[in-house]
Amino acid sequence: MVDHVAKENVNQVVDNGKGETGPEGGGRGYELPLLLFGGFRTLIDRLHARLATEGHPDLRPAHGFAMQAIGARGATASEIGRRLGVSKQAAGKTVDRLLALGYAERADDPADARRKLVHLTPRGYAALARSAAIFDELRAEWAAALGADRVRDLEAALRNVVPAETAFRLDATSWLGTP
Repeated sequence: MVDHVAKENVNQVVDNGKGETGPEGGGRGYELPLLLFGGFRTLIDRLHARLATEGHPDLRPAHGFAMQAIGARGATASEIGRRLGVSKQAAGKTVDRLLALGYAERADDPADARRKLVHLTPRGYAALARSAAIFDELRAEWAAALGADRVRDLEAALRNVVPAETAFRLDATSWLGTP
């Protein structure tokens, strides 16, 4: 990742390679993941800025991933942790925050009274629905800036190189170093 400290780029790989071209006149190999991540970050940051102005100021990216992991049927903290690639305790902390913010609630599992299921509340579903609509608007902005055909081509190209089984995995924290 590229970190900015006092407006200074502290990623030496990027700093040292600026302006260079890679094979076949394209970018350097390390630029692709950084640009993809930068695009992701841009979309997520803009989404959360919009959500904040629309009544969800405390919602964070981790909360969105957790709400996706909870799903329509609900899930236990252990299941949420597995889906996110984090410990049950880490998932529990995020769930506790979602509960406090009114995005989720706990209830007994009707199939097993020993288990507690986390379910999304109407506020949680509303936040996800608003997120989906904002993502559509952000995609439309990219299409206006880049051209609709280029955005469709980019999506199609990514579908070709990203294995289907990992395309929508939520466990990014597991490879970013969080236990």
